[in-house]
Amino acid sequence: MVFRLIIVLFFFSVGAFSQEKFIKHKISKGENLTVIAKKYGLKAKDIKEANPDAPKVLKLNSILLIPNKNAKSPQNTPQTVANNNPGSHEVLQKETLWGISKKYNVSVDDLKKANPTLETEGLKIGQQIIIPSNSSLTVSESTVKNPEPEKTEIVPSTDVDLVVEVQPKETKYAIAKKYGITVKELERQNPFIKGKLPVGYVLKIRTTKEKADALNAVSSPVPQLENPTTAPTTQIADNTVVIKKDSTFVYNGNHSDLIDQLILNATENIGTRYRSGGTTKAGFDCSGLMFCTFGNFDIKLPRSSIEQSRIGTKVATTEAQKGDLIFFKTNGRRHINHVGMVVENADGEIKFVHSSTHGGVMISSTKEAYYQRAFSQINRILE
Repeated sequence: MVFRLIIVLFFFSVGAFSQEKFIKHKISKGENLTVIAKKYGLKAKDIKEANPDAPKVLKLNSILLIPNKNAKSPQNTPQTVANNNPGSHEVLQKETLWGISKKYNVSVDDLKKANPTLETEGLKIGQQIIIPSNSSLTVSESTVKNPEPEKTEIVPSTDVDLVVEVQPKETKYAIAKKYGITVKELERQNPFIKGKLPVGYVLKIRTTKEKADALNAVSSPVPQLENPTTAPTTQIADNTVVIKKDSTFVYNGNHSDLIDQLILNATENIGTRYRSGGTTKAGFDCSGLMFCTFGNFDIKLPRSSIEQSRIGTKVATTEAQKGDLIFFKTNGRRHINHVGMVVENADGEIKFVHSSTHGGVMISSTKEAYYQRAFSQINRILE
């Protein structure tokens, strides 16, 4: 009897500790990670790390685990640097290479090198893919307090600094991709371009010697169509071709990672006010948000919503995918006058990010009566 009581008390104490470690938070309307993090005095990345499987677009009434700043860590317990690379991963529904790379802290290129078929066949639900492994490190408390001196080998850096002048029609995304860095890294190296990127600006870019040598070599050839007589082509970026058919542009290529970046780029503006004719963080109108978001990734859209509705390929609502443009005829108009970008399509409900006249940049749903009545069409820009 005494033994059973001890066991019950043990499990109760473990449960109490886990409850103290996290606080359960129910998602309310209008909340995002930034808003929730401020409410608890945390950073958004802390909540992301505590909820690795949470969707990028938070669902109303779903539960998030919030790290409890007041929770006490158990003593005399070895500290473990987590190994996020178990060796393999089973692809789940709606997962992307971009999302998997973030989950396991590896690059998309490393995933593709470890799984060559991804380049040609893409991801498939249930597929087992290899995750490039990093060694895990377990450090005892005594080792942390009294670490033994280590011999450090100083390896000379092979990075080189380049001076680059911004050319007409160049974008941050194109420049960053060209030199093998991210847009954020480009802005970190050149803080004065965070607002805009005027032609003629001189940038200092630190990149690897291998990348610099490759750029000095002969430039790669422009991709060719199998039958070049069917339509004129223009190279936009590596492995991407724009095909012009009867004044309709269709962008072809492997765009799963690009679509995730487009959605992230657009949703980062949530809360920005509506501004007629606006295309900056000072304010966006609906087509201005799409024009700016796609433009940041070298995809030039027409400026107005009615013109944007004439490009790409129309698709049924049941076939709508992330990255598609969704159009509306609001306020009883006969012509399309509003546009957004699909961020989710599940159970007959399409969620989209847009700039609304009454709420600025936000995420709305076709389940809302107003947008249900005003819905017009969906166009696929990326195929």
